[in-house]
Amino acid sequence: MKRFCTLFLFSIYLNAGAHAGTLNIFADTIPKKTADTDTVVRKQSISVGASVGSDAQFFGRTGLVKYPFFNSDVIYNAKSGFFVYGSIYKVFGSIPLIDETDVGGGYLYRFSPKFTGNISYTRFIFNKNALIIKSASSNDINFSNSYDWKILKSTVTLDYLFGESSDVFVTINNSKYFETNWSIFDDKDYLSFNPGFNVIFGTQNFVQKYSQNHPGKFDDERNYGDPYLIPPPVYPQYAGYNSEFHMLNYSFKIPIAYNRPHYTFEFSYKYSIPVNVEGILNNRRESFYNLTFYYVFY
Repeated sequence: MKRFCTLFLFSIYLNAGAHAGTLNIFADTIPKKTADTDTVVRKQSISVGASVGSDAQFFGRTGLVKYPFFNSDVIYNAKSGFFVYGSIYKVFGSIPLIDETDVGGGYLYRFSPKFTGNISYTRFIFNKNALIIKSASSNDINFSNSYDWKILKSTVTLDYLFGESSDVFVTINNSKYFETNWSIFDDKDYLSFNPGFNVIFGTQNFVQKYSQNHPGKFDDERNYGDPYLIPPPVYPQYAGYNSEFHMLNYSFKIPIAYNRPHYTFEFSYKYSIPVNVEGILNNRRESFYNLTFYYVFY
């Protein structure tokens, strides 16, 4: 724990002058969109995107049944560095037409070419029948800082989520971006790769609250919705453990993107290894697949 605290404080110090290139909106479920602030001269822009994925994940945790999802969002970036965004989130197989709607905003800053960062606030609005495990948390304050070592890029992100439950997460990511120096169809396109290793630490009170708000839900998922099941007992023995700060997950991710001047197609594969899993969920190692498209208007 002492080593982790030292690493975290050291990373915050290194990234104190950062200016971010990505937005942490969906907590490692949705591929992050590149913000329009990675150039020396900032431009006003609007980006729209859509994503589909094999399973919804929230800070290294998933439900007992896989929930493929669809997400669509829009982001407005101002020249000053401020941005606002909105998104919708649909879990396939769920009752609601839209499971979740998000709105938020923040500020992207750059103190040097190597140090980047952003701070943002997001409001999550859930349908009462939503199957998303994060539905106990309706607010997120996100603070992220990155340092580019050339060999790799290190990012430390702090999330404080609150609502019906409150949780704190620290995510450490190391990645290496590179792109081809040759074209696919003409001289305006290229492929890019951004493999990375991700570690998540935090509390998991959202799991306990989710089980209380959805009585019978966990047994329903294990038995594929058997309506004759008796609601499961409350699990008070997990409440204390969930409030403790532990490592939650580590994962490896390989995104491959086809890029043109205004739009990008990206396919990503992630192998996720949950640790210190709260007993109700019983998460296992899992592979995740995501396909994303986004278009930028300058």
